[in-house]
Amino acid sequence: MEESLHKHLTIKSLSEDDRPREKLLQKGRQSLSDAELIAILIGSGNKKETAVQLAQRILNSHQNSINELAKLQINDLKKFKGIGEAKAISIAAALEIGRRRKTELIEEKPLITSSEKAFIILKEKLSDLPHEEFWVLFTNRGGRLIKTECISKGGVSGTFVDIRLVIKPAIECLAAGIILGHNHPSGNLKPSQQDIDLTKRLKESAKLFDISIQDHLIIGDSNYLSFADEGIL
Repeated sequence: MEESLHKHLTIKSLSEDDRPREKLLQKGRQSLSDAELIAILIGSGNKKETAVQLAQRILNSHQNSINELAKLQINDLKKFKGIGEAKAISIAAALEIGRRRKTELIEEKPLITSSEKAFIILKEKLSDLPHEEFWVLFTNRGGRLIKTECISKGGVSGTFVDIRLVIKPAIECLAAGIILGHNHPSGNLKPSQQDIDLTKRLKESAKLFDISIQDHLIIGDSNYLSFADEGIL
């Protein structure tokens, strides 16, 4: 009789709040306990335990510590009834991902507070090129770099820039500011009328989306000209 009751002890028989997958979908991953997260990896328990109960027992046997659990080998995990090789590998892989994430250094995006700081980023992309390229730095409201992107590549005397290719990624990454940059292979930093007109059109287009063009840099071999610094933005 007892064995018959245990056979019906499944995740589906639990209340919705106790089903880890449903709970994650409805309340978010942060709402799940360690055992519930492991239960999702396990998928199913054994005849006497649900996946959640099995996960709780595995954790209990190792001081309820994810760090202690991460030390186990595949064969150690397989000693628990209901944990075969496939489930043991899933648990081990998930714990290894967690370990790598914890040890990975999170690189802080640079804060761009001046044309010089923008130049430091752009010169790595644009210095010493035999042809023109047009790059964009996308920043958040605090002035911190979100990402950089090459918009176009051209010849010695110029490159075509489609305004849509600047505005679209800015909207997608929720940028608040845009810093434009292109190089003059000749070394002459004087902006052409085309450079000035393009900057004006980009400024007008970006304004429609509450995005500001903060600067436009023309890059030479080791120096630059800033539209903002020159008062021509």
